[in-house]
Amino acid sequence: MRFVWLHGFASAPTSTKARYVKERLLEKGRVLEIPDLNEPAFRDLTVTRMLDQLAKISGHGQGSVVLFGSSLGGYTAATYAARHPDEVAATVLLAPAFDLARRWEERMPQPELRRWRTEGVFAFDHHARGRKEELSIGFLEDAARYEPFPLPSAPTLVLQGTRDDVVDPGLAREFASRMGRRARLVELPDGHELSADLGLLWREMETHLAPFLES
Repeated sequence: MRFVWLHGFASAPTSTKARYVKERLLEKGRVLEIPDLNEPAFRDLTVTRMLDQLAKISGHGQGSVVLFGSSLGGYTAATYAARHPDEVAATVLLAPAFDLARRWEERMPQPELRRWRTEGVFAFDHHARGRKEELSIGFLEDAARYEPFPLPSAPTLVLQGTRDDVVDPGLAREFASRMGRRARLVELPDGHELSADLGLLWREMETHLAPFLES
């Protein structure tokens, strides 16, 4: 069994949540793989590229991977799990950015969106690198090709902050409603980073993943 974490937009493998979960899994003798989704270049980031990166890691085995995904990584993890049900044993989605393309267009100021489309690139704040980085409009065009609410067959835990001002908490509720008994939604009094109580976050994950953490 492989455990893989997909970080969020303009984040990195060094994110606080990823490092914390990696440490907890190591205590249980499990290794968490955290690919750098910025590579080979942030400018060319797309959902398709992230899915391709994940395909190279997953091993293509029967129920061979547990996927964690944060924000954009959560949407990507759900998309991969829905498309490869034979490979994914379980998913953990943290503030997943469902309905990605439409919500992005709604949230981005229209003058900036028009400039992005006209010039082909736009400089976004890259929080992990501490500077602005250009991103191709291909990111948005590619995102529009994917389902707004991909539905994995694997059991799924959704962790969502009720004070999230980046990803509408209603998206997690909509996803959980569509998933039915395959998903468990846990809403926390937290913002998008979900870092207020990492211990609680891990306890929810540990309960969800108990079958895969046994010796």
